[in-house]
Amino acid sequence: MRCLVTGGCGFIGSHLANYLKRKGHWVRVVDIKPVEECYLPLQVDEVLRMDLRIYENCLKATEGIDWVFNLAANMGGIGFITSVAAEIMHDNALINIYMLEACRQNNVKRIFFSSSACIYPAYRQDQPLVEPLKEEYAVPAMPDSYYGWEKLFAEKLYEAYEKDYGMEVRIARLHNIYGPYCTYKGGREKAPAALCRKVAEAPDGGTIEIWGDGKQTRSFLYIDDCLDAIYRLMQSDYSKPLNIGSDELISIDELTDIIIDISGKKLRKVYDPTKPQGVRGRNADLTLIENVLGWRPKTSYREGLEKTYRWVEQMVKKEGSTH
Repeated sequence: MRCLVTGGCGFIGSHLANYLKRKGHWVRVVDIKPVEECYLPLQVDEVLRMDLRIYENCLKATEGIDWVFNLAANMGGIGFITSVAAEIMHDNALINIYMLEACRQNNVKRIFFSSSACIYPAYRQDQPLVEPLKEEYAVPAMPDSYYGWEKLFAEKLYEAYEKDYGMEVRIARLHNIYGPYCTYKGGREKAPAALCRKVAEAPDGGTIEIWGDGKQTRSFLYIDDCLDAIYRLMQSDYSKPLNIGSDELISIDELTDIIIDISGKKLRKVYDPTKPQGVRGRNADLTLIENVLGWRPKTSYREGLEKTYRWVEQMVKKEGSTH
């Protein structure tokens, strides 16, 4: 297959692009960022620097392509998506509208859309010991962020293109993907990377700041498991939204303790309840993806966080040596 990965210089996109290349596909990457800003060196056939908020660029990017993996988005961790609203909705709506139409015009065989667990209603995520989120819980809708509303709108947009034009769409609701070569600083990082950076930067015997009270819960999925699930979904004939995540609920406190233990440091946790923490609890129900794709995550938190922490630690040390 001739594959396009949009947002291919980002964390998931770069891993996915190299994964597809290893699978024997021809791979084109498109990103608004220069390739030099990609943490993971790309081993692909073509890299184009383009702004996909411009329709002509989407047409050019999808030319001669069989499979599109649309991961391009203006997004970040909880600090970013709770402080930015209009820019997220504007940019991401344009990207999805233009990419879908370009795929239709260029007769792309199949398009994958990376949706998010943020589409689920806030009223189902208001306590730490939360019921796992089933796909059907998306409606009645009440996401807790503008980012979640935009993703939900985009899901319906893809569904409409499938209904009216017969396009083959695949939709994954990704739940907190983490791993090496991720965004780990600058305000757009997600919890595992942010905590790894804070631990790596802290002196032995020092403190580490946690947003909220540490009792908020999530489930996190290691990048290798995510890639396997995305590829299986793309090869399948299933076109409705599917959760891709873990169903192993963990508190931010517990996540931090594992990272501190991996570091070998003695650190004291301090809490800042004024900082954004998102919903109180979020966990993925994997019943549907197990039934449809026969998929379950394989990587334990300890194993995934060990690899992630060692990479972030290395980056922090490298920065320290250049200052």
